[in-house]
Amino acid sequence: QEQLVESGGGSVQAGDSLRLSCAASGHTFRPYAMGWFRQAPGTERQFVAAITWIAGTPAYADSVLGRFTISRDDAKNTLTLQMNNLKPEDTAVYYCAAVQAIVVVTEPNEYDYWGQGTQVTVSS
Repeated sequence: QEQLVESGGGSVQAGDSLRLSCAASGHTFRPYAMGWFRQAPGTERQFVAAITWIAGTPAYADSVLGRFTISRDDAKNTLTLQMNNLKPEDTAVYYCAAVQAIVVVTEPNEYDYWGQGTQVTVSS
């Protein structure tokens, strides 16, 4: 059973940076794609960034392109989201997710495993 645990959220000012991490454990299948999603109150879960297995090819939502960077370290079973130049509209609970796939996956309903989420709050 795959287990994902996010960390690194917090409260910051607009323009600041945060680095989210997701520690994965328990998985026994390969390959797997991973992603970051976010959900603000009263909204649906939204794609933020995703990355493929091995090649590490990334994909980003237009709203974060050029500001966020997704990366993975399979030796450490860790997924990271570096968030720069944060904006108030980035405020949400951020979730990491994993699915057995060799391509990048951007639809939340295609993911099988989810973390518990970490809160990111950006004030103006």
